[in-house]
Amino acid sequence: MFSIIQNMNQLLVEQIVLPPNCLKLIVKGDLDAGTAIEMDDIIKQALDNKYFIILLNCTDLKYISSAGLGVFISYLEDIKTEGGSFVFYNMLPSVYNVFELLGLHRLLTIVENETAALLAI
Repeated sequence: MFSIIQNMNQLLVEQIVLPPNCLKLIVKGDLDAGTAIEMDDIIKQALDNKYFIILLNCTDLKYISSAGLGVFISYLEDIKTEGGSFVFYNMLPSVYNVFELLGLHRLLTIVENETAALLAI
């Protein structure tokens, strides 16, 4: 297991590798048009490294825009093709509302906590 911390403008992402092919991202701050490119790079690198199960701890994700959501949607088919998934957990109600408003709670796995996230993979 190793950890990488990337500090972006308004976003901090810690990456923790979980065996065998799972990556946990601890996301802090705002995921918007200004930080979506950096998150896109993280997801692309994860897939290049064969991490097709990506857990996202959203405890400290304060805001997500449609641009931020677009990062995950753009990789959804690739991840599912490889038998993987995005699993979001510990989401603030204000962040969940954005997913729900756009109907993404039906496409993406969103659970209450890390235990449920690990059971969902």
